[in-house]
Amino acid sequence: MKFGANDTTAINTIRFLAIDMVEKARSGHPGAPMGQAPMAHVLWTKFLRVDPKKPDWPNRDRFILSCGHASALLYSLMYLSGYEITLEDLKSFRQLGSKTAGHPERRLIKGIETTTGPLGQGFGNAVGLAIAREKLAAEFNKDSITIFDFRVWVIVSDGDLMEGISYEAASLAGHLRLGNLKVLYDANDITIDGKLSLAFSEDVEARFRAQGWEVLKVKDGNDLEEIYLSLQKAEQIKDKPTLIIIKTHIGYGSPNLQDSEKVHGAPMGREETILTKKRFRWPIDKEFFVPESAFRPYDQLREKGKRYRKEWENKLEIYKEKYPKEYKELLRRLQKKLPEGWKKELPVFGVDNSPVATRKVSGKTLQKLAANIPELIGGSADLSESNNTVIKSGGIFSADNRLGRNFHFGVREHAMGSILSGLALSGMYRPYGGTFLVFSDYMRPAIRMAALMNLPVIYIFTHDSIFVGEDGPTHQPEAHIPALRAIPNLTVIRPGCANETVVAWEEAIERKNPVAIILTRQPIDFVDIPIQKAREGMKKGGYSVSAPPNKVSPKIILVASGSELPLAYKTHLTLESQNIPNTLVSLPSWEILKEQEEEYVKNLFPPHIPKLAIEATVPFGWHDLLGPNTYVHGVEGFGYSGPWKKLAEYFGFTEKNITEKALQIINSLSSTDR
Repeated sequence: MKFGANDTTAINTIRFLAIDMVEKARSGHPGAPMGQAPMAHVLWTKFLRVDPKKPDWPNRDRFILSCGHASALLYSLMYLSGYEITLEDLKSFRQLGSKTAGHPERRLIKGIETTTGPLGQGFGNAVGLAIAREKLAAEFNKDSITIFDFRVWVIVSDGDLMEGISYEAASLAGHLRLGNLKVLYDANDITIDGKLSLAFSEDVEARFRAQGWEVLKVKDGNDLEEIYLSLQKAEQIKDKPTLIIIKTHIGYGSPNLQDSEKVHGAPMGREETILTKKRFRWPIDKEFFVPESAFRPYDQLREKGKRYRKEWENKLEIYKEKYPKEYKELLRRLQKKLPEGWKKELPVFGVDNSPVATRKVSGKTLQKLAANIPELIGGSADLSESNNTVIKSGGIFSADNRLGRNFHFGVREHAMGSILSGLALSGMYRPYGGTFLVFSDYMRPAIRMAALMNLPVIYIFTHDSIFVGEDGPTHQPEAHIPALRAIPNLTVIRPGCANETVVAWEEAIERKNPVAIILTRQPIDFVDIPIQKAREGMKKGGYSVSAPPNKVSPKIILVASGSELPLAYKTHLTLESQNIPNTLVSLPSWEILKEQEEEYVKNLFPPHIPKLAIEATVPFGWHDLLGPNTYVHGVEGFGYSGPWKKLAEYFGFTEKNITEKALQIINSLSSTDR
């Protein structure tokens, strides 16, 4: 492959657009784009199969810039390629309301495949997308027609590969032999603190080979033909993921800042910018200068992408005629429609049911949902039997079985979280992943990114409180529910009975944002809430389970979620037996409650009536949620190791103690009224 003057011009255009963006914004990261421009240019113009005018066609290649701080590189590439991004957008880099945010955001520009920035997350997303590709190919490809054969291309930095998530994700990718995953490693040996050798001296090549990857090397990151030949070789490797180590220079071309950490995350300054432009013979007095010849190499990308898309659309028409059943299923998923009758035969629980852990109810519900929703796939971080996350008829996804619906993520919560996002980013699957609630801490960065991207991922968190019991405070999540509730756009649901657990799954499936379902390890007593009442109540987030008859004003409102709902129910009955009118409110989801009209919430929790919230977690947030006259019985501090029923007694989660507490509140307020 021969490269000419137009390629050189395009590469330098990318470099100087990045420099000018950062200079104008007075913030940003010019160094990485300056070094990565040649590899990105070769990848985009010679290998990437995308159509900028139809950025969401299903079989496009996926490109992920895992080192999202190099966003100016991506914006420049997209501008030259003809995506919906203008020169004015580049000039408003990092400004409020701009498309060109400091790190790439999927919601702002069509064609950005995933939001990146926290290092390593994009790598994990890429593994999820690569898994999705393999699974889609197994489901829909036929001997005569290939519907899915896209590749997943990634650029990572030294920082990405230092983060622990990359070890986990790379290990699983190698184990699963994801041959469609191609990772370009920008090895510039610089971090924010200085030379990479300050903290990192491992043999990356040996590490990735040990994890089952093919590894290629490019000695000179400015040698376009060497880059091309390596990418060409990577393109042919089908039986394992490929890492291409490309030796680059951060801030390439800057006379005083090249190979320095000072060019990583700050503007170069006017003087250094002028010197760099002189070195490249670039117009000094022109900012955001884009020669017409810089677009020429990207004409190939547009023409090739359009051709690939048209060929795919033609194949799809043939597919429609030859395989109408598969086509109908493919179209349904592309249109984001749930199958007809997807709620069919979901379990219903009645008064004759004995105590049961909500994790077990969740597992039973999952079986029925999975039978009706083929795109529902997922697994667990080595806890599938305990989390009840196995689809019993689904098979195991592996290097030898791409049709499997169950994923063994191994003890890799960090990677599981970001891989789930990658599966969701495919647009063709509804992924779920399970672990103990206490280990949601390991997944928090991925959960937060899923919430930012509004991805419909379902998290199954079991073993939800101090009632984990004998495993002790290391495994008892005393503060994790409030921590999850603090993440914007994440819906947290903690069902308090069997029927609420069933409808929690219904709600999670119907919602378009990420949902965390919080479940118990221990069996909880049955609460007689009919399935339809639970369904209607779940749509409100909180609802009255039982209230005084004849519009009698309650003396107190008992509020609970999860395993504390049966306890609150017993207290409610005890108070009733003492002729003390009270209302029992189940509150499975704060987030859904906050979506309701103010009048509904005010009627549910009248300000003048005392509320006693009961939840086996730290009390954070309850007073703000319920308003005046709120009292909380929660857990202050860490738990202890011991049988869960003993812990319930120790922490006061007993009918006797909660009843006494309710009476104290009522009596104290009555005394004040007098």
